[in-house]
Amino acid sequence: MHRFTAIAALTTVLMASAAQGGNEESMLLRLDREQPHYAELALSLWDKAELGYLENESSALLQDTLARAGFSIETGVAGLPTAFVASYGSGAPVIGLLAEFDALPGISQTAAPVREPATEKHSGHACGHHLFGAGSVAAAVAVRHWMEENGVSGTLRLYGTPAEEGGSGKVYMVRAGLFEDVDSVLVWHPSDRNQSNPATTLANKSAKFRFRGVSSHAAVAPERGRSALDGVEAMNVMANMLREHMPQEVRMHYVITSGGSAPNVVPDFAESFYYLRHPEAATLEALWERLVATAEGAALGTGTEVSYEVIHGNHSVLPNETLARTMHERLSQVGGVQYSARDLAFANTLAESLAQSEADLAAAAARIEPFAPSRSMGSTDVGDVSWVVPTSEMRAATWVPGTAPHTWQAIAAGGTDIGVKGMMVAAKTLALTAADLFQQPQLVRAARSEFEQRRGEDFSYRPLLGDREPPLDYRK
Repeated sequence: MHRFTAIAALTTVLMASAAQGGNEESMLLRLDREQPHYAELALSLWDKAELGYLENESSALLQDTLARAGFSIETGVAGLPTAFVASYGSGAPVIGLLAEFDALPGISQTAAPVREPATEKHSGHACGHHLFGAGSVAAAVAVRHWMEENGVSGTLRLYGTPAEEGGSGKVYMVRAGLFEDVDSVLVWHPSDRNQSNPATTLANKSAKFRFRGVSSHAAVAPERGRSALDGVEAMNVMANMLREHMPQEVRMHYVITSGGSAPNVVPDFAESFYYLRHPEAATLEALWERLVATAEGAALGTGTEVSYEVIHGNHSVLPNETLARTMHERLSQVGGVQYSARDLAFANTLAESLAQSEADLAAAAARIEPFAPSRSMGSTDVGDVSWVVPTSEMRAATWVPGTAPHTWQAIAAGGTDIGVKGMMVAAKTLALTAADLFQQPQLVRAARSEFEQRRGEDFSYRPLLGDREPPLDYRK
């Protein structure tokens, strides 16, 4: 029997027996009534598609929405210009919601079901963070009004978290102590399905490796040159050999971000950008040292010099079955995404471009996935939050079933009613789950107890990115 079965059973009992204090229906009605407003907000962020730590307009839009709803706003927190904390209420419990809003570089798309790059921009919300940000704000505003209308005590916080995509914005916020007094954190993410599972991810660390050599004429005096590109390529060869001797759960990938400008000039500078992932942070750090050794060996063998800058580092997500089960019950109550005839026509056309898709797209979008532990092979800075406060994440079908993140298909659906409907499923689920936490102190205590058991008595949080300052220019 799973060691957390008793806690999960307690959660079920709490869900079944808790009085439905306050008029929770008012939250759902408010969200239905204000859906056009939040759709406009989300699509405005979709249009802007601002990159990590450069989300000035997107962050301002979210802050303005919250301020007009009566939240107090602290901006520029943790040394991050686009990060903010919006608060309402006072005292315990302290319940946090997370909101992301950064886009991805190098990919764009119109809201069309066929490949149609948006030629006027070079970024896009291929991970749906425009929906993430607007949906979390919608939930926060609904809960804030419900608290006031029903005299519910406690503190509601929405954390505006920039640069999730490779910038680890939340890690700097955790490091600054912004979550130290929080009882529980709820979060969601766009997806091609509706689910709330006790899920985990891979820990992740990245760096830019910079090789410096000596330039020379590649034909007239090659012996005088020391190619920085040779250093990069030698490192890549050794890193790929290293794959054979790494645990099978490892994911390692890289790009060459600078390799010289002309073939007849021996490049005196070259750079590669590496990501390394593993389920366990301790194992990841040991593997990281081996990767660094390949860079040092490459420099030695090519007569170049190498340095590296850690860009980001994320812990894996620490799952919380207590919170996940509560959210699953609320998600099941809300239901999945309901396609209109227009939505289905869009989905069927888009599905023709997918490597795999559901036979019945409308049924798949409406389905709530079974409750079960799971692991994603991706990474997120939500992981660091989850190691300092009980945290749970749900997903909603904002994309056509079968769509992978970081694709043009994700951007396309995220700019339509399909994305908005999934966002509102998430907003309602978050709002109802937050209401449970405000009304059921036993549930908050059960989540904390599980958290402490999973984390272990000897755990001491240490950010994988060390003490580096935020890379505010990493997308420039």
